[in-house]
Amino acid sequence: MNNTAIEYADFAEYDRRLRCIERHLVAAFSGGLLIGLIGMLISGRGPEWLGHVYEPYAYLALSLVVGVTASGFGWALLTTFLAAVSTLVAALGAGALGGVVAFDVIGGSAAGLNWMLALLVGLGLLAYVTRRDDVWGDLAAGAVGAVLIADVVDRATPGFIDGGQSFWPLPALVIGLLSVALVFVLRRNARARVRALALSAVFAAVFTVCLAAFVAGWIPLAI
Repeated sequence: MNNTAIEYADFAEYDRRLRCIERHLVAAFSGGLLIGLIGMLISGRGPEWLGHVYEPYAYLALSLVVGVTASGFGWALLTTFLAAVSTLVAALGAGALGGVVAFDVIGGSAAGLNWMLALLVGLGLLAYVTRRDDVWGDLAAGAVGAVLIADVVDRATPGFIDGGQSFWPLPALVIGLLSVALVFVLRRNARARVRALALSAVFAAVFTVCLAAFVAGWIPLAI
């Protein structure tokens, strides 16, 4: 009788886990559709800074939430990819209704779209790793903060790849502060937060220097 009770409890726990994974998959897909649809609906409407803030930060926020709430590393990979693809599908659908059919609706170009998809999936995986309480979690949180801060620097600096005057100063300052706050939220104690913030600063500085060298022509790469 005791063995039967134990087996039933294990089966019930397994069933609850499967249902949680199913709900997470549906939520990731639905969230991607909603974010992509809203993005296309506000595209070209309202102040210019709104579009710069929504794309890519609404997409990045979705990827982070999906990744950090995943049930495993493999599920984080699947659900973040699903959310990213559903975002693209929704954007394409909304664009088609408006008479625009193109695969560069997100990212500004085909190459930008591929980069955006890779970034969304990568951030989702890093967000999942931040759940660890060891140095790998600190490293992942630092990388997440660095990606966001470096993107803010890129968009706020004239002459850089995505530089725009409408993004500076208020939107850039708000997104930058939120990026720093995110690193605090992702870690659970003061020591881990300090390490993660230090790593974010180092990674972001290295990325910014490399970006400046690329813009100046010192790094001969084509995009």
